[in-house]
Amino acid sequence: MEIKEVGLVAQRINDNIGRVLIGKRAEIDLVLTCLFAGGHALLDDVPGTGKTVLAKSLARSLKCDFKRIQFTADLLPSDITGLSVYNQKEGEFVFQPGPAFTNILLADEINRTTPRTQSALLECMEEKQITVDGETKPLSAPFFTIATQNPVESSGTFALPEAQLDRFLIRLTLGYPSSEESVDILTNYINGSPTIELEPVASGEDIVAIQEAISSVQVSQPIREYIVALVEATRGSDDIELGISTRGMLALLRACQAYAAIQGRDYVLPDDVKALAVPVFAHRLILKVKYNSSSKAAELIQRLLTTVPAPTESTTEKL
Repeated sequence: MEIKEVGLVAQRINDNIGRVLIGKRAEIDLVLTCLFAGGHALLDDVPGTGKTVLAKSLARSLKCDFKRIQFTADLLPSDITGLSVYNQKEGEFVFQPGPAFTNILLADEINRTTPRTQSALLECMEEKQITVDGETKPLSAPFFTIATQNPVESSGTFALPEAQLDRFLIRLTLGYPSSEESVDILTNYINGSPTIELEPVASGEDIVAIQEAISSVQVSQPIREYIVALVEATRGSDDIELGISTRGMLALLRACQAYAAIQGRDYVLPDDVKALAVPVFAHRLILKVKYNSSSKAAELIQRLLTTVPAPTESTTEKL
């Protein structure tokens, strides 16, 4: 697929989701960036802001399989991956696939289940495969996980370990709509949910083709050096206990390629790096001060963006 076609597909998907999720075009672009880059998204926001609606609308906009898992304290790893069941008629064990065998997986309230069950997603998200009873089974392409969590209620929740947080390419919040957007939402929903009326505007084959195409988006030497400078700045900050890992650095590179393609460009600009630094980096930091760490981490990244020199137009090359 040509890079110019990537932007057109992204526009169609964004417009389709925008019929349901009013006023969140920038956030939808970030989710599409994550999908096109082959990563996974963590939506971290208070209840009722549209996290589940976004996931369902994305699934309806794509001609792909969609499964939802409601995470609870009693959920087992086999409830995600599947398990082998003995078939008395055949006299052998038969594998029953779990909901992870899909294209788009909604992991709703992922922090309400135990770390043991949370870790069942690690292999799915990182390796795009599942190992059950010693046998490795590949997942269908594309495979995209949208996980949600509620940062307000801490009772009965289990914080995601750093190893799993690092598997999410981006973390973002949707936030509340403006007054005008709220009126539009009421108008849109007055006769029922518009989500059920959405029709697919792209296929799974389109997404796979896009994921392959974005690797051709050019990242010039000054841009690469800028990304490395940002990463090293997080490792040298007095407020940060553990900075960005190599996986996080590569995640920003891949996200920038996807984001540029969505904008219809075949090269990355410094503004792409600045737009993605917070959603890609903030949740990967371990701060020395734990209180309100998510917003504090975002502030630190924003501060680094103002102190680390960005490439200028004269030093940035398209090729």
